[in-house]
Amino acid sequence: MMRKTSVILLSAATGAALTLFVTQPRSVLMGSSARAATSDTYRQLNLFGDVFERVRSDYVEKPDDGKLVESAISGMLAGLDPHSSYMDAKSFRDMQVQTRGEFGGLGIEVTMEDGLIKVVSPIDDTPASKAGIMANDIITNLDDEAVQGLTLNQAVEKMRGPVNTKIRLKIIRKGQDNPIEVTLVRDNIRVRSVRARVEQDDIAYIRVTTFNEQTTEGLKREIGNLTNQIGADKLKGFIIDLRNNPGGLLEEAVTVSDTFLEKGEIVSTRGRNAEETQRRAAHAGDLTKGKPIIVLVNGGSASASEIVAGALQDHKRATLVGTRSFGKGSVQTIIPLGSGNGALRLTTARYYTPSGKSIQAKGIVPDIEVLQDVPDELKSRTDTKGEASLRGHLKNDGDEKTGSQSYVPPDAKDDKALKTAADLLHGIKSTASAPATGDKAAVDKPATKAAN
Repeated sequence: MMRKTSVILLSAATGAALTLFVTQPRSVLMGSSARAATSDTYRQLNLFGDVFERVRSDYVEKPDDGKLVESAISGMLAGLDPHSSYMDAKSFRDMQVQTRGEFGGLGIEVTMEDGLIKVVSPIDDTPASKAGIMANDIITNLDDEAVQGLTLNQAVEKMRGPVNTKIRLKIIRKGQDNPIEVTLVRDNIRVRSVRARVEQDDIAYIRVTTFNEQTTEGLKREIGNLTNQIGADKLKGFIIDLRNNPGGLLEEAVTVSDTFLEKGEIVSTRGRNAEETQRRAAHAGDLTKGKPIIVLVNGGSASASEIVAGALQDHKRATLVGTRSFGKGSVQTIIPLGSGNGALRLTTARYYTPSGKSIQAKGIVPDIEVLQDVPDELKSRTDTKGEASLRGHLKNDGDEKTGSQSYVPPDAKDDKALKTAADLLHGIKSTASAPATGDKAAVDKPATKAAN
């Protein structure tokens, strides 16, 4: 029997990376040492059973058996590394929505303020924007239920739902004496993971905020839009902003990298056994037509972001500007546990850049380091500690690196990394790591072996 699972590259704080593959159960010839180990394992399981029964019978209040088992599973996985965990059924569903990048909903970005839901912005061409919902609107009621007392997640869950179903919102708007009531019909909403604009009249700036199932499609669309808007002859190059992108789908990291490459390895993943090694390679077809590329990274660039940055750097297809990335170089596999039982998120492999480097607990060092000017009141909160600072993280050979600046100025005119990138594309600054064009400098060879 074959078991279908999902491979995830998880960011440090959030996000996921999903790709489907199939594994075969391994056949094992059990020798005496294996039998001894199995016997010891059964003794430990008997110990767990004894503790479980003692808690059930003697704890000061009657415990919930299901919660006891879930807590035991969670503790076992949490003891492995920072990214292995147990997801209950709801968490598993939420993860699937997040990685899919689309859901039935209203199309508004919201936050919690003073116990109420505040609209950050409506998403273009969604039920919310068509109904005239505006930024800074305060949502006080969802249908007949007051928002006060709900968590942000609970409120968001109530606003989501099957497409073509209705929900009634009561809204307080500044300048309006009376609350506004509006009924919306839920529609299919796509999370906008790619945003783009023209920078300095001749540069295509593309910001990738996460890697979900919509990312590559959005990236290709924006490359075409900006190329047409600026004009292929006038276009100086592309700035791909991966700063504070926490990661996402492995498959999307591969296809995003492939968008800029003509050939060569993109990433390899290596598990405990040699036969589990997988290599992903680029296909011909650089959608930028060899235009120079600058990739912006910082301490908040993790996981899938690091795969893209590492591939383009190793192939000398792009110049990396900013600060050292987070350093999450492990792969998680999502293992569903059956209907209603949630899933395991288990670290099953490390990934390596095309040159065979593991960035686990080290991160990717940019070709040009650029530190931002940070306001005094934010200086204590703008450095990301990195993978190496996480308790129980997978170790790497050599010196591990912790901490890197992750501040991005809210105003583009104060963004030193962005300015450096634009200067490079305009030829104002010279560097030995200037952006390569085409695939002339591409590395078209297998990654070197590295110890697991």
